[in-house]
Formats: sequence, structure tokens, C-alpha cells
Amino acid sequence: MGSVEDAVRSDVEQLGDLVGVEPSLSELAYTLAGRIDAAATGQCETCGEPVAQDDKLLPQLTRELRQTLAQLLEGRAADDDDDLGDLGSPD
Repeated sequence: MGSVEDAVRSDVEQLGDLVGVEPSLSELAYTLAGRIDAAATGQCETCGEPVAQDDKLLPQLTRELRQTLAQLLEGRAADDDDDLGDLGSPD
């Protein structure tokens, strides 16, 4: 496991319990991060042996990872409880 995948796994772990499509999105994020690590290090994803580095896909993988993480976090923003948000209501 590379540094990008480690960081993504750590970030997703901080979200706590995953619901709805969040498990699928997190798995996609792990896969993309693994591919980014492999492209950055020039390692074969299957055997770990050095391979000719082909970073043509790196920008596309990076964009896709950012979009996946943003979508994963998008649903969490609505769950943010504001303790003071109901000050204007009489109840």
C-alpha cells in the first residue's frame, strides 16, 4: 500500500460508519489511490515489480479521486449538526 492509499484510508476511517453508497465510493477511492501510487512509483499493481513508468493516466486518476472523495463528503455536510441553528425558533 502506498502513501496516497494510506492517506485515503485514514481519511475515510475518520468518517465513521459508512451508509448508502458511501461504502462503494470509499472502495472506488481506495482503488484509485492504489492506481495513483502504482503510477507514481512505477510498480506493477499485481506483483510489485518495477515497471516502465507511464504517468499519462496520473492526471485523470487524480481528478477522479478528488471527485470521488468530494462526492463521499458531500452527503456528510448535510449531517452537520448546528447547536445554535435553532435559536430563532420559539421551541
